[in-house]
Amino acid sequence: MSRRMIWFLITLMSIAVIGLGVIQYYWMHSAIETNEEKFRNDVFDVLNNVAEKLRNAERFRLYKSTFGASHNDTNMEEKFQYEYILRMFNEVSLAERINLKELNLYLKAGLADKDIEDRYTYGVYSATANSFVIQNGHYAVTGNSQNVVHALQNEGLYNSDFKVNIFDSSNKEPGLLMIYFPDRSFYAPIKWIALSSLLFTMIILGTFIYTIYEILRQKKLSLMKNDFINNMTHEFKTPIATISLASDSIANPNIISDPIKINRFLNIIQQENTRMLHQVEKVLQMAMLEKQRIRLNVAKVNLHEVIKSAVEHINLQVEQKNGYIETDLEADPCVIEGDITHITSMVHNLLDNANKYSLEYPQISVSTRNTAEGIDVIVEDKGIGMTREQKKQIFDKFYRATSGNLHDVKGFGLGLSYVKAMMLAHQGQVEVVSELGKGSIFTLSFPLLQHKDD
Repeated sequence: MSRRMIWFLITLMSIAVIGLGVIQYYWMHSAIETNEEKFRNDVFDVLNNVAEKLRNAERFRLYKSTFGASHNDTNMEEKFQYEYILRMFNEVSLAERINLKELNLYLKAGLADKDIEDRYTYGVYSATANSFVIQNGHYAVTGNSQNVVHALQNEGLYNSDFKVNIFDSSNKEPGLLMIYFPDRSFYAPIKWIALSSLLFTMIILGTFIYTIYEILRQKKLSLMKNDFINNMTHEFKTPIATISLASDSIANPNIISDPIKINRFLNIIQQENTRMLHQVEKVLQMAMLEKQRIRLNVAKVNLHEVIKSAVEHINLQVEQKNGYIETDLEADPCVIEGDITHITSMVHNLLDNANKYSLEYPQISVSTRNTAEGIDVIVEDKGIGMTREQKKQIFDKFYRATSGNLHDVKGFGLGLSYVKAMMLAHQGQVEVVSELGKGSIFTLSFPLLQHKDD
């Protein structure tokens, strides 16, 4: 997948996520407005019904107290009308016209009927007294009764939009029935829907980001594998051509009768064959490390002997480039527990890299030192060094500082990934310090003893 296509997908997904967010916001905003409107209508229905019931209850009590058992007395009818007019013109106080138990019961029943379960406070406000005369089931005036309390000005209740006249507007003191919901949040009913929507949106976004990450990673891995195949082809092509040339030379009538020349060409064939075998073993070794747990043949290993042998082996190649290798083996003791085959391969890999990446006059030093945990083996060169980005990738399989079909530095890009894997298998670690143009320092930190897993 091309980079342009990846950016197109990212842009498309971004637009989709933003569009989805806008639609969800519009939907939730509409849901909040609808919910708020329904709540307001329900509350006003309850207040109007309560006010109507209070008026009817007052008329019923007045009618009952006026007529008693007699319903045909003309004087009684006149008395009822007179009492009602007195109440309308506020000859009787607002608080006296309302029964507290009835008010409380009507409110509770009305709110329950509308499925409103929010905590609330309520009161009856008198414009004449400029205060609440009833508040939360109590008369809010001074008196001797135990049920009488002083008026407490409730700012939320006082400023509430939920208020209706209890009595007709023709009354001198109609009174306001007010209710307030201190904990009311219009977002509460859709809170879980909003959170679920956000969660699923984040899951979609996270999945998309992870998919793009995997595509880029796979693309990078594909390029590295192509690089590996190109390098492997080049690495095998040279020894195969050499073997072919040596074989043709042996078949030459002028040479076949010369044992010295035959032995020389046979030597070349054997060396090139060994070289190819080592390359194949490297590839197979990494494949085995991926498929199964590494099993080490643990034994006592003298690191100084391993290092001396590796230096002797690589020294000829270094001298051919007019370079040198210095050793400073200070560790005492210098014996650890480990697999000598793998430890030898690791040291060889580091020395081989130090030589390869010192393009002219290799200057390599190998040293050891004791630490609190074990022994460090330090391989330092004055080669081309690495950038910060390269340092992050050098232990990745198939990665090389050179890329594409460039063969100024030969190899498969498996050496350092092998070193990393084997150091972990030896319960140790590998660290690198490098600066572009100034060289690199690799440190292998080995523990003295290998702790067996339970």
